[in-house]
Amino acid sequence: MDRERIMTRMQEHLATVQERFGNAWVGLFLQGSQNYKLDYESSDIDTKAIVLPSFSDFVLTHKPVSTTHVMENDEHVDFKDIRLMFECIRKQNVNFIEILFTPYHIINPLYTDLFQPVLDAREDIARYNNYAGMSCLLGMALEKQHAMEHPYPAALAKIEQFGYDPKQLHHALRMREFMTRYMAGEKYSDCLVSKQPDYLVEVKRGCHTLDEARLLMQDAVDSMTVDKKQYMDTVPLAINQHADQVLQTATVEILKRRFLMEIQEGK
Repeated sequence: MDRERIMTRMQEHLATVQERFGNAWVGLFLQGSQNYKLDYESSDIDTKAIVLPSFSDFVLTHKPVSTTHVMENDEHVDFKDIRLMFECIRKQNVNFIEILFTPYHIINPLYTDLFQPVLDAREDIARYNNYAGMSCLLGMALEKQHAMEHPYPAALAKIEQFGYDPKQLHHALRMREFMTRYMAGEKYSDCLVSKQPDYLVEVKRGCHTLDEARLLMQDAVDSMTVDKKQYMDTVPLAINQHADQVLQTATVEILKRRFLMEIQEGK
């Protein structure tokens, strides 16, 4: 799918964000297969939006926004408060860190200068906590193993056709490769893009039998479990303080500007 088509669809998502939050958003980011170069013609455009609380919601400690909006064409927009979004990124979840690396994003001009330091520090942020990084990669693979034959409504057609959901297997194999390269110290931006994209797309299309899929999945999970233990036994925990400071500063400064604008407008 070409860039123009992706960005056109993202503008439709942005209209939904603005309809609900007005100017109280920082950025809209593509999530999913396009970021890994594993998309094909029927791939959905799904996005994550970093949104901001109102001053009164903040003062009254209302629960921060974390919801998913389903578009008319079944594409998804995840609305997430900046505080929750950065917390998910600190936990090193690949599905959240990837938004810092996607070439498909729309940043609110009101906050471009304050959010740019986050993008500039994305490699540090992506390796903020190496133990959390390893744990999340294994955790994601285990989730995919559970989901591969689970009759979730969205996967029923695939399970009836193949006996399993090939999309879950392709995600687990991607995490297996990701962990190997993460441990080797490759740049996070490189780890996100597989070195075997054609094969993984074929896996997603269902090239393996159920028995093959089960063996491949088990091997991925078992080898990742071994690698994680060996890594934590031999490599010390490393917390990147610069990354933490960048995220803290961005949160404070963006909310400060948001609240000042809101208060001034109120006058």
